Amino acid sequence: MAPRRMETRPVILCLKTLLLLYCLIFWVTGVVLLSVGLWWSFMLGPYALLISSGQSNAPYVLSATGGAIVLFGLFGCFAACRGHVWMLKLYAVFLSLVFITELIAGISGFVFRHEIKGTFLTTYSEAVMRYDGRDDRSLAVDGVQRKLHCCGVYNYTSWLSSVYFPASGIPASCCVNFSDCSAADLRNATLAARKVHKQGCYELVMSFIDGNMGIIAGVTFAIAFSQLIGVSLVCCLSRFINANQYEMV
Repeated sequence: MAPRRMETRPVILCLKTLLLLYCLIFWVTGVVLLSVGLWWSFMLGPYALLISSGQSNAPYVLSATGGAIVLFGLFGCFAACRGHVWMLKLYAVFLSLVFITELIAGISGFVFRHEIKGTFLTTYSEAVMRYDGRDDRSLAVDGVQRKLHCCGVYNYTSWLSSVYFPASGIPASCCVNFSDCSAADLRNATLAARKVHKQGCYELVMSFIDGNMGIIAGVTFAIAFSQLIGVSLVCCLSRFINANQYEMV
């Protein structure tokens, strides 16, 4: 038994090193998810109102998932160092749960992308129609138009039927050049057509989604299936420890 233990010690040490490296990478992904969730909550909160009709729980889910991954990433490092089989099995269960969650999220996002587009169209159109220049959704619309250099839903004519246009015209956030875009020009549909962005915001957002959906799905599935690597390492290490009755200190 002793010679066999001596032979398997390098294997166990190698598996331990690989698992520690994996735990470090896993921990980094948790920090990234936590950071994205917090950034979404504080920086993209207003724009989330244009994606759904109600308050989005996505940033909170990301933050909670990232926080859990950070904690279990540290737990995985401790489990690998101590070599306790029950700790390794618990870590493998957590990795499996993360894999299933990410896989479901990735498939759902890809399958229901058309529903997401429809929801955005409905919500954004409603925000344009009820724009008043003061509430959160109105400010979010202004932010989208300034950053994407777009105007209205399909084009500037979307504003002509809004409740805002009769009194104030097209919002200044549509202007190509703010110094050459007066309030009087924006109240005149003919003059405004020459001074505002021609492309609608919906088309730009949908082009971004269609152009990056494959990349987003690929990254999501790659991260999800990376959990299987961790589970495999944990199972191999646990089997060697059980077979040789060897505990790592």
